[in-house]
Amino acid sequence: MKTDIVIVGAGPAGIFTALELIRRGSKKKIILVEKGAAIENRRCPKSKTHKCVNCKPYCHITTGFSGAGAFSDGKLSLSCEVGGDLPDLVGADLVQDTIDYADKIYLEFGADTHVEGISDGDEIRAIRKRAIAAGLKLVDCPIRHMGTEKAHDIYMAIEHYLADNGVELLFGMECVNIILRDSVCQGVLVSDGKTDLEIYADETVIAAGRRGADWLEKVCAEHHIAHQSGTVDVGVRVEVRNEVMETVNRALYESKLIGYPKPFKNKVRTFCQNPGGFVSQENYDNDLAVVNGHSYKEFKSDNTNLAILCSHNFNEPFNQPIAFAQKVGELTNMLGAGHILVQRYGDILDGKRTWAKELARSNVRPTLPDAVAGDITSAMPYRSMLNIINFIQAMDLVVPGFAAPETLLYSPELKFYSNRIKMDTHFNTNVQGLHCLGDSSGWTRGLMMASVMGVLMGRYLTEVQ
Repeated sequence: MKTDIVIVGAGPAGIFTALELIRRGSKKKIILVEKGAAIENRRCPKSKTHKCVNCKPYCHITTGFSGAGAFSDGKLSLSCEVGGDLPDLVGADLVQDTIDYADKIYLEFGADTHVEGISDGDEIRAIRKRAIAAGLKLVDCPIRHMGTEKAHDIYMAIEHYLADNGVELLFGMECVNIILRDSVCQGVLVSDGKTDLEIYADETVIAAGRRGADWLEKVCAEHHIAHQSGTVDVGVRVEVRNEVMETVNRALYESKLIGYPKPFKNKVRTFCQNPGGFVSQENYDNDLAVVNGHSYKEFKSDNTNLAILCSHNFNEPFNQPIAFAQKVGELTNMLGAGHILVQRYGDILDGKRTWAKELARSNVRPTLPDAVAGDITSAMPYRSMLNIINFIQAMDLVVPGFAAPETLLYSPELKFYSNRIKMDTHFNTNVQGLHCLGDSSGWTRGLMMASVMGVLMGRYLTEVQ
């Protein structure tokens, strides 16, 4: 096949690249390749089976049109201070302007007009004061919450818009490799598991998402695409009663707190807070089960969950941070017999595992019903675990009751976006005709910043002759 532009990955970065090309009036032929299914065909059977059945050939939660965004809590961070390091590459002002632009597009396709996190200033100042006393930094960021069910509808509308405007959507096609000739990217080799297909293009855009970060790292090594090992996040998903988080939920909706706890002083941060939300499971390649969280717009639980992530950097002699995180996940999965592990915070401090009967009589009831009670400290690296424990104790000064004995910790929570691709401000790699976007590029984290990168890519490709 021959096309003008081929985009690998139908997450927000890939979607908004195609969307911006259309909105700019481009007549270029666009092919969008996605390993998973169209959004209307994405269904997680867990709602009926009440346990993860490890869908093959891929997990419907993480793979398909809109990527993990369709089944996430659908939060759009509206500040350039949140969502990765893209401002370092193209400038904070441009990123903030593009956030505002992309936000209007989400509104056009049905996002809620209400913005969270811009409530009473006195409450936010009081929270920040407690954070400073605890040695933490509060990053208050306006949030547009689409909700899990609404995000699905919004991305479906975008999918139909792209198809109606001539974008060729190839679902069930996995990118095997890029096609290189004389150090120029000519396109990609894709496969549906039975038949291989070569797609030749003038411009190739790789937007493989967090799920594709490991694959892209291998492609970079094979074809000498300039990149560097970056940060990998290893952590837990914490779940508490809504009453504990009531003030923070009301004032900020999502409290983004950053600290550097002793003795190691690694960066530790909160991420993806879900008031009234649900803890969920995602499956990656090699049957790796990781924990995540989401929240619906209407349907609420009695609990709030959020991630606490510890950042690790590796340089020499070891420089494979993604592989490190995968090993942590594999060991945790082994202890949980293939399931997510959950443990009470008080049991961690007491040096004992958690038993199912203890969870049954706790105030905090797990919202992930098939999580296995056990001992996450047996698999978590000492450095990561101590950082998390100390960070939780600091959080308790900001949110009293956060470090209660009944607070639940689920493991593993892993974020695979550590491979930082070296690019210029137009996302050109050192390989002519090849661009890398979104979380797999190492420059973004989350829906909005990936969308912004897609918008900027679309603008540039509109001008390329």
